[in-house]
Amino acid sequence: MQIEAFRTHVITLGEDILDIMDTYLSHVKERDIIVITSKILSVCENCFIEKDAISKKELIKQEADAVLESDYPNRYGVHLTIKNGFLIPSAGIDESNCQNGYLVYPKAIQMSVVRIWEHIRKKYNLKEVGVLLTDSRTTPLRRGITGQGIGWCGFKPLYNYVGSPDLFGKPLRVSMSNILDALAASAVLVMGEGKEQTPLAVIKNAPKIVFLERAPTKEEEDSVIIAMEEDIYAPLLTKAIWKKADKL
Repeated sequence: MQIEAFRTHVITLGEDILDIMDTYLSHVKERDIIVITSKILSVCENCFIEKDAISKKELIKQEADAVLESDYPNRYGVHLTIKNGFLIPSAGIDESNCQNGYLVYPKAIQMSVVRIWEHIRKKYNLKEVGVLLTDSRTTPLRRGITGQGIGWCGFKPLYNYVGSPDLFGKPLRVSMSNILDALAASAVLVMGEGKEQTPLAVIKNAPKIVFLERAPTKEEEDSVIIAMEEDIYAPLLTKAIWKKADKL
């Protein structure tokens, strides 16, 4: 698998994401996967809030689906939240590389990703191509951040090992590879997390990819999300006090 990141100009509010991609991605081929950081999509879609318009705490309440209520000391200045079905600090609100304000997630992530995918297919006359939108995440009990996929189109997000044999011929019962986040983590490592100014990347020759010549169904979108009660960390997650957005 090969990943190439692309340096761009400093993206400003309201720019057309399709124009940006046309400018910097000149050789997209069959079975490539285009990777885009969620931050530049937020910038292009004007998902910017002035700092003096609202406090970050109130903005988190607006953006999160649920917020963890806790008396535990908040040593990092973040709030643990659920947004779009996954755990993420502060509902994905970003202050880095953003002057005097906050960037929030695009309102319709999947719709935006599908629009980009349709444009790429048409522009380069491709059948099998993927688009992946990334953000950063933390992992409990591990230092540092890695990439995760928050939107995609053109490929299956999971690779199912269930029923296939292990090294000793025993059928696997629960193993499933999260292609979406594996690709995102690899791409974000190459794209960087600081001032690299490389918000676009192309992944070539990725293994285990099943391409789709259509947008994902709602069922496929939900397939990467697991109910809190079914999660391996259910003993922790279900004991926490989550306050739903409509009650914040």
